[in-house]
Amino acid sequence: MNTQRNILLTNDDGIGAKGLRALEEMLRPYGNICVVAPKEPQSGMSSAVTINHSIRLIEYTREEGMVRYICTGTPVDCVKIAMSQLFTDNKPDILVSGINHGANASSALVYSGTLGAAAEGVLYGIPSIGFSLATHHDPDADFRGCVYFGRKILEQYFLRPPALDVFLNVNVPDIPLEQIRGIRWGRQGKGAWIKEFDKRTDPHGHPYYWLTGEYRNDEPDAPDTDQNLIGQGYISIAPHHLDSTHYGELERLKQNWSLE
Repeated sequence: MNTQRNILLTNDDGIGAKGLRALEEMLRPYGNICVVAPKEPQSGMSSAVTINHSIRLIEYTREEGMVRYICTGTPVDCVKIAMSQLFTDNKPDILVSGINHGANASSALVYSGTLGAAAEGVLYGIPSIGFSLATHHDPDADFRGCVYFGRKILEQYFLRPPALDVFLNVNVPDIPLEQIRGIRWGRQGKGAWIKEFDKRTDPHGHPYYWLTGEYRNDEPDAPDTDQNLIGQGYISIAPHHLDSTHYGELERLKQNWSLE
């Protein structure tokens, strides 16, 4: 086991999140850890960056093998400022984002600050992976399964890493460690959020809207989607490519559109 790796950790739940502490526990055996995490929760920020005001990078704690920084920006800001200010000579050997308090399967990928940070790592040429636990409601969620199986995944990751332009999206079901059925490769499931806003009225009689939503699974019987694997008690690993070009459709449109 190589304990000389330089590891960059971040998340979108903020520096105080329980999932971040679990991620630190998961990664401790593998090298020196630098945490750069948002000051406040930044869920749903995707690949947002701060452009209208300054951000700050503040050293939070330091101990043997680990230093933690607070960033006042988004998850992607955390990666950018880490690369600009903390890793000026050498890139991290790996970037790990999470452990998110909530699943990032199916269409949640589009909105996820956790995976926005992982995608940003890939843009810098850093092997990157995001971890999420499929619970949104339990403030004292059990991350034991994430840590135990996360280390199994990392052992394989270090031995046989994916292509440099690919980041991995790992989703862990919210069940006790002993009930997790194993790890499966999956793909991004098709689905969407519907009934997204709850309309309410303030004390002055004015309407306002609260984002809630209900997930509609468009492939309820598919055996290999990330969403369905989680529901079956498996950990899902889905590889994602930054190039979102649909090459088959590109060729079809070239043949069928008259643009000259």
